[in-house]
Amino acid sequence: MTATHVFSVDVEEYFHVQAFEPYIDAQTWESFPSRVDVGLDLLLDALAAGHHRGTFFVVGWLAERRPHMIRRLIDAGHEVASHGYWHRRVDVLGPHQFREDLRRSRAILEQLAGTAITGFRAPSFSINAHTPWAFEILAEEGFQYDSSVFPARRPSFGIPESAVMPYDVPSASGVIREFPLTTLRWLGARWPAAGGNYWRQLPAALVEAAVAQHEREGHSAMIYVHPWELDAGQPRLDVPGIVKLRHYRGLARMEGRIRRLLSHHRFGSIRDVHFAARAA
Repeated sequence: MTATHVFSVDVEEYFHVQAFEPYIDAQTWESFPSRVDVGLDLLLDALAAGHHRGTFFVVGWLAERRPHMIRRLIDAGHEVASHGYWHRRVDVLGPHQFREDLRRSRAILEQLAGTAITGFRAPSFSINAHTPWAFEILAEEGFQYDSSVFPARRPSFGIPESAVMPYDVPSASGVIREFPLTTLRWLGARWPAAGGNYWRQLPAALVEAAVAQHEREGHSAMIYVHPWELDAGQPRLDVPGIVKLRHYRGLARMEGRIRRLLSHHRFGSIRDVHFAARAA
């Protein structure tokens, strides 16, 4: 059966999360135990059980230290794309550092994957109204697509006026295809419903309704998750209570929610769902 929707994974460690940045210096990352394989094993098993494929946006720092992971993704038929090297917000890096970070991540991923890396997702969906220059840099660097835009208004991300379906972003250096994250149209507004924290904290019906809404209208939904969101045994870090609540609540139920969604719909990678159809 042809894949209808896109399943994407932002492959990062639990200590890479933006909410932890004020409390964890990146120079100390090496001191934390790696847990990425715990959640990744569960995700790969769930995808394989239903014959699904996905796009895995991988942090370059992590790929450099876990090279077996990239080969494993490729051998399972999944697509590998970039999630930056240092997992830093685009609007914090600025144009020059963003380009350097992008190049460093891509070089590592291409060496390990043995294939061209053509897609990018910004950490924390930080390509927004303040960083339009990021599309030009992506085009200059030879990327084909981006999947960083949330077409909804949120405190730290989102472009509410963005189209909800895939669209082209032209620049002097070429065109970048944007694949926005899924939203649910309800009560006259758009609500983030693509996965991640919303999938853990809120009723599972939110994401399920968004995917069903896209399917009824003949569109592909873009779902995302992180491996650490399936790892209830990860270390509990000494951070403020609200940060703990946001990060740790709902971890134990995520695997079940993911398997339920995969059992009801067909999922593939961005390459499968969008570029294969365009080529045909």
